[in-house]
Amino acid sequence: MNGPRVVSLLASATEIVCALGQRDALVARSHECDFPEDVAHLPSVTETKIAHHRPSAAIDREVRTIVEQGLSVYRVDAERLRALNPDVIVTQTQCEVCAVSFKDLEEALADWTGAAPHVVPLAPYALTDVWQDIVRVADALSLPEKGRGLVAGFEARIAAIAAKAQSLRARPRVACVEWIDPLMAAGNWVPELVELAGGSNLFGAPGVHSPWLEWDALRASDPDVIFVLPCGFGIPRIRAEMPALTRLPGWSSLNAVRKGHLYLLDGNQYFNRSGPRLVESLEILVEILHPEAFRFGHEGGGWERAGAPGTVPVHGR
Repeated sequence: MNGPRVVSLLASATEIVCALGQRDALVARSHECDFPEDVAHLPSVTETKIAHHRPSAAIDREVRTIVEQGLSVYRVDAERLRALNPDVIVTQTQCEVCAVSFKDLEEALADWTGAAPHVVPLAPYALTDVWQDIVRVADALSLPEKGRGLVAGFEARIAAIAAKAQSLRARPRVACVEWIDPLMAAGNWVPELVELAGGSNLFGAPGVHSPWLEWDALRASDPDVIFVLPCGFGIPRIRAEMPALTRLPGWSSLNAVRKGHLYLLDGNQYFNRSGPRLVESLEILVEILHPEAFRFGHEGGGWERAGAPGTVPVHGR
């Protein structure tokens, strides 16, 4: 293999490496890396301690218990990592719950012998951070010009969409639900995406971690549109979890629910990943908020209407 041997411990980092044309440089991945699809053939060097098949509330309780004990939510296979002898390892420092942390990696490398790999820690909170991270990975792979060109292309696509969206008169009030039970609003780059898409974001601030959300606050705000995009969940899993929302008192009287403006978005593949597909995430938002002006063809893949056939009804009992 020519060039550096790369291990990615973050799904979005794997997408970044591949977008830079370096798929063949990857020698291992995290257990969550699944895009592009062929990376599934790479060995995984991480695993989670959480039983993700359990309901949202149970997952939350388990995560809290582990974190309160000062433990990590993930395991890194230090022996396998060492055997792969990578030149570059990409990890993250933003959230110890969402992916393997920098601390986890440090512990795995504690007794490393020989030349230590170059560790690239990503810390994305806002869109600008995501673009800087892409450049950081590109620099680590000796592809500075390609990284900057890639970012320029993403920024141009976003600017074109935003300019058109901002010219439209309608500006619906939007609530983004990033966790169902307990309720959490979306933060970090998602509020930015909503505003760029011509919506008015009600909860969560750009560049700030996702905040907990009180049901009374959501009910009082009575949003025009509700996006449900739980961290790590695809649309089938979201459908299965929706009764925790639809059973809330007053759910069926919400304006967004009554008018059919409740949407299930693939948070796992798009909105939760701080990488190239945040551009597609913006496309998803604008084609929902402004269907008369945008049509990118993401419906049925990146998003679904909650009342569509095969999904949960928008009205609770």
